[in-house]
Amino acid sequence: MVRTLLVLLRSSRIVLLSRGGNILGADVFVPHNKNVFYSRSEFIFDPVRWARVQMDEDFLRISKMFDATRSVVRVPKLDPKFKIAVIASKQEHCLIDLLHSWQDGRLPVDITRVISNHDRGPDTHVVRFLERNGIPYHYLRTTKENKREEEILDLVQNTDFLVLARYMQILSGKFLQSYGKDIINIHHGLLPSFKGGYPSKQAFDAGVKLIGATSHFVTEELDAGPIIEQMVERVSHRDNIQSFVQKSESLEKQCLAKAIKSYCELRVLPYEENKTVVF
Repeated sequence: MVRTLLVLLRSSRIVLLSRGGNILGADVFVPHNKNVFYSRSEFIFDPVRWARVQMDEDFLRISKMFDATRSVVRVPKLDPKFKIAVIASKQEHCLIDLLHSWQDGRLPVDITRVISNHDRGPDTHVVRFLERNGIPYHYLRTTKENKREEEILDLVQNTDFLVLARYMQILSGKFLQSYGKDIINIHHGLLPSFKGGYPSKQAFDAGVKLIGATSHFVTEELDAGPIIEQMVERVSHRDNIQSFVQKSESLEKQCLAKAIKSYCELRVLPYEENKTVVF
């Protein structure tokens, strides 16, 4: 395994050197007692000597040489940004944070549209922001009998992945299979001890000392997909319900934004059945 890994890195470096580039850094994870390894490398190159199409061909040849299960190359300054749709419900702290991060250039994505099962009026902050920036807003009223999944699918066909920014609906297995791409979700870290309505109030009344947030991929099993990012923060008897909720929402915003950024930077790799390697 070590020899194979060294040969792979050497082969990559030879190709890079021939194109006026070099490896800046390489991360590697080798699971115990498994004949596989995961790696992520950052490199520089001379764009005059290495056309983008040629780069894909060169790395495809290397990946075939070593029988790689998956190989992805991304050049942020040349490749188009990931196109995403954000799906939200009434709570909008994560949605607003994503919109502002997108506007400030802190998230390497293009938000193509926002979809919600909550009707926001034309004079609300979110709708005014979206109108100013030319981002469509779609209100789809959902019921227990109709989750409007076919309409959502029609709206997100040209996206690279989806973000659920506190979307309080369960997506069906049929939807997940039909969409066929990654969906990133965020939820508070009060589960599973405090479920149902007002979990923050339940946790506050129980006097918890740690709160958190978890961002993960969506699977058919509720809130059980491979974890991308988690964050925690201490709370105490000095917190009131307002500060408690503010800390919880702040964690959710940070956790979701970091998960999206890591995903776009190709730092997140699937590992085993329900895990991730995050470099």
